[in-house]
Amino acid sequence: MADPIKDRDDAAAALERVFRAAGPYLDGLPELPVHDRSSDALIDELAGPLPEQGDGTLAAVERLLRVGTAASTRTSGPRFFHLVVGGTTPAAMAGDWVTSLLDQAAGLHVSSPLAARVESVVLAWLKDLFGIPDSYGGVLTPSATLAHVTGLACARTWWAERHGVDVASRGLAGLPVMPVFSSGLVHPSTRKALQILGCGRDTLRTFARDDTGRLDLPALESALAALDGAPAVLVGNLGEVHSGDSDPLDAMADLAARHNAWLHVDGAFGLFAALSPRTASAAAGVERADSITADGHKWLNVPYESGFSFIRDPALQVRAFGAWGASYLPEAPGGRVDFNTLGPESSRRARAFPIWATLRAYGRDGYREMVERHLDVAEHLGRLIDASDDFELLAPVRMSMVCFRHRPPGVPDDRLDDLNARLGEALLRDGRVYAGTATYRGMRVLRCALVNWRTTAPDVDLLLAVLREVAADLAP
Repeated sequence: MADPIKDRDDAAAALERVFRAAGPYLDGLPELPVHDRSSDALIDELAGPLPEQGDGTLAAVERLLRVGTAASTRTSGPRFFHLVVGGTTPAAMAGDWVTSLLDQAAGLHVSSPLAARVESVVLAWLKDLFGIPDSYGGVLTPSATLAHVTGLACARTWWAERHGVDVASRGLAGLPVMPVFSSGLVHPSTRKALQILGCGRDTLRTFARDDTGRLDLPALESALAALDGAPAVLVGNLGEVHSGDSDPLDAMADLAARHNAWLHVDGAFGLFAALSPRTASAAAGVERADSITADGHKWLNVPYESGFSFIRDPALQVRAFGAWGASYLPEAPGGRVDFNTLGPESSRRARAFPIWATLRAYGRDGYREMVERHLDVAEHLGRLIDASDDFELLAPVRMSMVCFRHRPPGVPDDRLDDLNARLGEALLRDGRVYAGTATYRGMRVLRCALVNWRTTAPDVDLLLAVLREVAADLAP
């Protein structure tokens, strides 16, 4: 097989092969292991040297499907709790297939009025969903990290302008270090964004009042006061990845207003707290932030590459990312939007389509119901742990995160970290249920993130049953 034009009549047939494989794969998610390590050897069939003569469309797709459906980690199933990863709702999955089918160049309005308009629509819907003022600018990004890059690039532009510098034109040379302050709840993706932006990963200072990382507000205010009016950036965290804890965003917004600071909020999954009256207090004040980020592949349950960033002053997005100066990239006329001037990407997938499909399909009420079901499941798991004599809850259950460890009777404290580390490894080897281990408050813990639209209470019941079964085979 040579030039793909010879295979053009097989395009629809190849998609039909994927469609035929989809039913059995999706139907198996509730029952099959999250990961079957015995299938890993199949991955070698996708390796080897680049073929001189290709196999043709149908043969290549069939091989990928055969290996992929057997060897994939079923992160879209109901029992993947290892990372904060949602599944993909039926509407979002179909919308993603539409995205590939239409293959729109979504950066410029002239290349796809459809993609540009749909992105504008979904950004407006997301702001409405979360209670963010409609006046905010926004852009869809490939990830939460790139959403942080977007928000913090705008913060950097704002900060440099207060030093009389156009950082997009001149760069950071000659400027002081940009002060960035947060609590101990800050996520590594924020530091990575600062690293990418040239501000320095380790310049961020944290102010924590205890070993949980909760914000020491008086210490933060003292640090801001010491700047004597010089601009700074605050990072508020809405939904920490171990405990689900959050910073007091309203209080941080007050500090930002008093001390000439920009407030950036990391709402990767915690922004969805705004959807339920049970958790909305954690999100109070987010509407006062200067930039806000979230990640759609978490609680929105859309495919990967679905971050989003909202900016109070939309003009800062253009100053941070626009002004291409290329004659073949004309600015969109008449108030139309070129999204490649509002974020870090130039060539952009039309990632708005799956978001549009899922929001249109389920609406505000559907997402509120899903979030509250996950809150119920998390509380159910917390109660089971509290009532047990072999597990220990290490943080109050907040939002959809459950942080705990195995603590069987008679095992001394100095052996619990090793026991839980080995238990976590054994759980992943078993493959029926996935939950990750981490270090929290100096202890090795199990961390369970409940954001997948398929997850219900029996899935976490199974988690504890499998943990006990696996633990029985471990030496204490």
